[in-house]
Amino acid sequence: MSEKRAPPMREYALLVLLSLLWGGSFTLIKVAVAGYPPATLVAIRILFGGLLLAAIAFAQGVQFPTSRRRWAELFLQGVLQSALPFTLISWGEIHLPSGLAGVMNSTVPMFVFLISVFALGAAPFVFRKFLGVVLGLAGVAAMAGLGSIAGAGGEVNVLAVLAVVGASVSYTCGALFGHRFDDQPAIVTASTSLLCGSLLMVPLSLYHDRPWTLTPSTDSTLAVAALALLSTALASTIFFRLIKTLGSLATTTNAYLRAIFSVFLGVVFLGEPLGWNMVAGTALILAGVALVTRPARPALQPVAAKGI
Repeated sequence: MSEKRAPPMREYALLVLLSLLWGGSFTLIKVAVAGYPPATLVAIRILFGGLLLAAIAFAQGVQFPTSRRRWAELFLQGVLQSALPFTLISWGEIHLPSGLAGVMNSTVPMFVFLISVFALGAAPFVFRKFLGVVLGLAGVAAMAGLGSIAGAGGEVNVLAVLAVVGASVSYTCGALFGHRFDDQPAIVTASTSLLCGSLLMVPLSLYHDRPWTLTPSTDSTLAVAALALLSTALASTIFFRLIKTLGSLATTTNAYLRAIFSVFLGVVFLGEPLGWNMVAGTALILAGVALVTRPARPALQPVAAKGI
């Protein structure tokens, strides 16, 4: 099993980069939804992100899938990992601060752990990982704070919170389903799943939003471009690489780290409030990430790296 363990420093550095790219996406989405409705924002984001990655893959001479079954699987992956969660988050951020949306979306590792261990039976119960999930969620609770949710107020905001948490469930299913693509390069999985997701979102955008009637600001357009290039194309490639090297649970702990980035960037660039709970939550989240991502001893947990 030792040959399947990736060099820790390189892979964990990519985990931090992925957290920054996706954490920053919450700030960018907040700017973008001021000029683009959610369906159109997501359609542009995943279509151009997918086209960029596909062009790079073609230039590299990478082999693309040929079977109908694999393309059907990629379509489902595109819905679970991009089209559905991106839309839910974009809609949610119309009604929520970007930092709070990032915090709510950091529940992904909890769902991965619970589904992998208790629903699928695909991984052993490891108390250390369970403790890491609990600490991470405690950090999320500290960062969000009862006052944050109460301050959102109103039925619409409650629905927005549920939408963002629903995106977490979708991300979880995408991470678990994504293991079936371990036999192909990450850039192939990323590009094709994004393009498959765009097959759903582009018609929805054209029908529902009539994007040719929009008059977005320059800031909103630049935010959409950054989302497509950085938070979608680059981040998706890193994500599918880490699914192979770190596993589903360890990779999705980027949700905890991106909660920190989303709150910090929201404070710096959007003027969102910052309280003591940010400091306490950061400490708990980092402790949780350390427990969840630390490799198990081969003699004791030989399947942990692959199973979770």
